[in-house]
Amino acid sequence: MARSRSVRVFVRLLAPCILAATASTALLAGCGPLGSGDSEEEKPIVVGTTSAPSTLDPAASWDGSWELFRNVYQTLVAFPSGAAQPEADAANCSFKDTANRVYHCELRADMKFSDGDRLDAAAVKYSIDRIRAIGVRGGPKGLLGSLDRVETQGDRDVTFHLKKPDATFPFVLATPAMSIVDPKEYPAKELRADGKVTGSGPYALQAYADDKKAELVENPHYKGFADRKNGAVTIRYFKTSSEMVTALKSKKIDATFRGLAAEDVVDLQGKHVTAGLQLVEGAGTEISYLVFNPKDPWAGKRAVRRAVAQVVDRGAIAHEVYKDTVEPLYSMVPRGLAGHTTDFFDDFGDPSPAKAAELLSKAGITAPVPLTLWYATDRYGSATAPEFAAIKRQLEASKLFTVTLRSRPWKTYEKGYRAGEYPVFGRGWFPDFPDADNFIAPFVGQENAVSTPYVSPEITGRLLPQSRGESDRGATVRQFERAQQIMADDARLLPLWQGKQYIASSEEISGGERALDPSTIMMMWELQRKTSW
Repeated sequence: MARSRSVRVFVRLLAPCILAATASTALLAGCGPLGSGDSEEEKPIVVGTTSAPSTLDPAASWDGSWELFRNVYQTLVAFPSGAAQPEADAANCSFKDTANRVYHCELRADMKFSDGDRLDAAAVKYSIDRIRAIGVRGGPKGLLGSLDRVETQGDRDVTFHLKKPDATFPFVLATPAMSIVDPKEYPAKELRADGKVTGSGPYALQAYADDKKAELVENPHYKGFADRKNGAVTIRYFKTSSEMVTALKSKKIDATFRGLAAEDVVDLQGKHVTAGLQLVEGAGTEISYLVFNPKDPWAGKRAVRRAVAQVVDRGAIAHEVYKDTVEPLYSMVPRGLAGHTTDFFDDFGDPSPAKAAELLSKAGITAPVPLTLWYATDRYGSATAPEFAAIKRQLEASKLFTVTLRSRPWKTYEKGYRAGEYPVFGRGWFPDFPDADNFIAPFVGQENAVSTPYVSPEITGRLLPQSRGESDRGATVRQFERAQQIMADDARLLPLWQGKQYIASSEEISGGERALDPSTIMMMWELQRKTSW
């Protein structure tokens, strides 16, 4: 940050800090000591997370890799801090018809990638066409189901022609999966394999060590809405929450993001003031759920799935495993979004082995049902193993199931579920965008985010098309309520809990409350050291 800006900000912020002298200790922490040396100002802010990228290529990713992508790549539209609707980033965009089928974007002038190569309309078309040409199974191609073709007009104009009305298409373009890549660096029909990134985001990826760290530096060619509050960020990847929090307390990192375990959140909530740390809590739309493979001889039976839904005690999992840092969830659409329901509670009520036994008996199933449940060891936090142990105990206590638990690290785990290897497996969903559509559409159809085909003609053929023709997203409640009832009846997916967002950091770091976007992706440019004020 330039020294002239530092002086202006110092003068502007000094008075509020003096007035805050009569406020609580927690508020005083927001007006921490002002430093004077340039060395602190130039140090990268180091952020820890347990969610390492599975790939560096946007054409392959429909997962937590987006955390990194949002900071080093750029999309045509995106969500600034606090926004509920996509806004201009690389381009100004809007529908050009009342039917929501023609979406036009005009790029900012003189756009460049981080290496200085020109970013023009042809690069945008190349990036989108490439996702469909490569067609990674379970990848972001599934987000482009409504797209017919991409046209360019000159160097700055891009038009997306849709097969059918889709008011959610701007939300799709705002996802990091639709990041713009340099055609000179990314092959048209295969993934980039050199471990490097060429994007146009706020930062450039200076160095990357797989599963260890990513070093981000300022991209001098960036043009977009992000107002960088720092000059560099290093992201460190940890295997467990405890390792990450230990690094925070020993000042080896400045902040944490995804992956804080429940016990660490509880600990930080009680001790953060005296320990020189702060914890920012925000509403979240992250969900956790089970997926049943329809090709498995047991998980493929509707009665078995519904019996599991009747036994699982979400409240116990939220309280005993997650220490109330998550909330029980009874629908795939989380609370806080228009269209949320509680169909799983309405249909099954409180956990009841007796009712589950009746469901199995009516289907002619009398012997205990053998099920194998899979989970990822290093993706969704260190509480995942205790969570699945709790599910096993609950199911086996009913005397209706015998459960085997299996697990793998994420990269091999992901390959396994994409290949259809697992009878029942756990997944987490960090939303692509804040709309009920994104908690239903990705999971139904032949190509979906969990790689287990889910045919539901009413959802894909009627309800989703109807909702996507409606620009007023609040007017789609009826369609989403019906879709959720169908999903509860099928029990192909079993929602477990809805998470909250937490950022723990040193008192020297500010901006945590602004660094989280609606898709629970951290916007690193919002973080800054208070010594730079």
